[in-house]
Amino acid sequence: MSYMSAAALQAAVYQHLVSDAPLLALVDGGIHDAPAPGTPSGNYVVLGAEEVIDRSDVSGPGAEHRFTVSVLSDAPGFQHAKEIAGRIGLILPGADLALSEGRLVDLWFHQAQARRVEGGAVRRIDLRFRARIEGQA
Repeated sequence: MSYMSAAALQAAVYQHLVSDAPLLALVDGGIHDAPAPGTPSGNYVVLGAEEVIDRSDVSGPGAEHRFTVSVLSDAPGFQHAKEIAGRIGLILPGADLALSEGRLVDLWFHQAQARRVEGGAVRRIDLRFRARIEGQA
């Protein structure tokens, strides 16, 4: 198993999200691959933490990548944040992402958690996904 495909997966997920016009219409604060500095206003998405587990077998090397995509919103209530999260949950699972390293076998939704952060001023929804990648060197 190798961590070689981690950067390729992140780049492909980011590209898939920023190329979705309906998602971009909901996200006025952008889609980021690193947390924005300070406390930005509006609605934005951040690619977050990742955990990788060896899934090599007799057919060859592979790994399961468990990663988080976070939706943050300062809109009152969770409605708008849930609309953004719902769109992400629709377009990512099963997406046919071309990776520069390894081959994506499947990508699926695992779980989500919605909560208030920063003293209740910001709504945060963490969507967790799992991706199976084969052919890592």
